[in-house]
Formats: sequence, structure tokens, C-alpha cells
Amino acid sequence: MISGFTQVVAVIGHPVSQVKSPENFNRYFADRRMDSVMIPVDIAPEAVADYLNALRGWQNMSGILVTVPHKQRVAALLDELTPRALHLNAVNVVRKLPDGRLQGDMLDGVGFRLAAEAHGFRADGKKALLSGCGGVGSAIAWGLCEAGVTHLAIHDQNPTTQRLLHSRLASHFPQVHLSSLPATLAGIDLLVNGSPAGMAGFDALPLPEDLLTTLTADTHVADVVTAPIETPLLQFARQRGCTIQTGPEMALAQMTLMGEFIGAIPAGEEAAA
Repeated sequence: MISGFTQVVAVIGHPVSQVKSPENFNRYFADRRMDSVMIPVDIAPEAVADYLNALRGWQNMSGILVTVPHKQRVAALLDELTPRALHLNAVNVVRKLPDGRLQGDMLDGVGFRLAAEAHGFRADGKKALLSGCGGVGSAIAWGLCEAGVTHLAIHDQNPTTQRLLHSRLASHFPQVHLSSLPATLAGIDLLVNGSPAGMAGFDALPLPEDLLTTLTADTHVADVVTAPIETPLLQFARQRGCTIQTGPEMALAQMTLMGEFIGAIPAGEEAAA
């Protein structure tokens, strides 16, 4: 029961119906009988700045999660960014500091790595392909380079977005061999969809189908899309004998870190079962 004492956190996006965070956090709050609630906020891009200004004075809201398409827009409007978020120019979590300033971080890459490790995948020494170079894709690419991939191919439907990520990665990770789409997926250890492909209203597949037919069972295939849980890409990969990783797995893996950042989960307490 929401009362005048309830502490509120939010997740903002446009659309927001696909997000799993309210379900995950509110179950956590209910199980622990905490007087807290997470609300989904579907907010148009042109209204984001006003929303953040309201957050500065919102006394019973300590922070927010940020999903598509606002991750880069929000980053440009905050008072402070962590070094990781600054390099990526994107955030997926924002907290209000005691003086009212807003600070953002980008934890998608960490959450992705934790979810992949739960499947037994380790990035060190591996070859990966990422489709989608926006906010979440950039964070995953950064995390993979930090984790020690030797080769990373990146692809985006927007060539400018792809070039921007390539430049950032090349500057900070000169030891990683960067490329564009390969002629075959044979030999790729990890394939990641970091784009909206697979969601309603978007292309079903993130890569050309003729390229996907070269996928082998040795590749771990992951998707960031949360609805549907098993995207056309993951269905295709399952049929090829690949191990698959869903979008909700990534969201759940980073829940503790995000909750601690915004003050919704006590430090040192594990959220995910």
C-alpha cells in the first residue's frame, strides 16, 4: 500500500511498456516489506529536461533508471557523470546527490558481463560481434573491451553512430582489433544484439539473414531486448544449437548495482535470486 511515507524510484523511457525493472524491483520491495515503489514513466524526449529538473526537487524520489531512447539525452543534462558514463556519453541510472545535483552512471556493460558469466562465457581472449552501437550497445562494447576481447566487430544501421563508437574504442583500447561486419560468423565466440531489432515496430533481425545462416553452435548469442523475451534472433540461434542469453537476464544481473546506486537497495545486499 502506497502511503505518504513511500519512497519512490522510477524508470523512464519511450515506450516503457517493455521494461522489466518495475516488476523486478517491486517484487524485491514486497518480499522485504519495504515502503518503496518503482513506477514506469513513459516520457517523450522533448519533456526529459523538465522531468530531470523536477527530480532535483522531488524529495521522496532518490533516483531513476533510464532506458531507450533517453540514455544519451539524459547524460547531456546531468550535473556529473562517472568516468565510464563520460566516456560513453550515455547513462542508464541517475541518482540525486545530497546537494540536489544529479549524477549518472552506465551499468549496462557490467550487467551484460555478469549475465554472460552466468552462462559460463568469459570474454578474455574471445572474438565478438555487436550489432547496435547506441547507448546500451556502446556500454556492452566498452565492457567487452575491458574484459579482454581480442577482436570486436561492430555494426549499426547508422554509419555515423558506428564510426563514433569505433573511434571511442580505438582511442581507449588500442590492443583490441576492431572491424565491421565479417563475411561469416564462423569463429565468432559471441554475437550480441544491442539494438531494438526484434521489438514490435522494428526489424525482426539485427543482421542480414544470409549472414546469420553462417552461425555455428559454438557461438554464445545474446540479446538486450526484453519483450519478447525470446526474440527472432534468439529463436534462430537456438535452432542452430547456440547457447542463448535473454534481455531480462541482463536486467536482473545488474539490478543490485543499479538499486545500490539510486539508494533503493541497501549496499551489500543481493537483489537477484
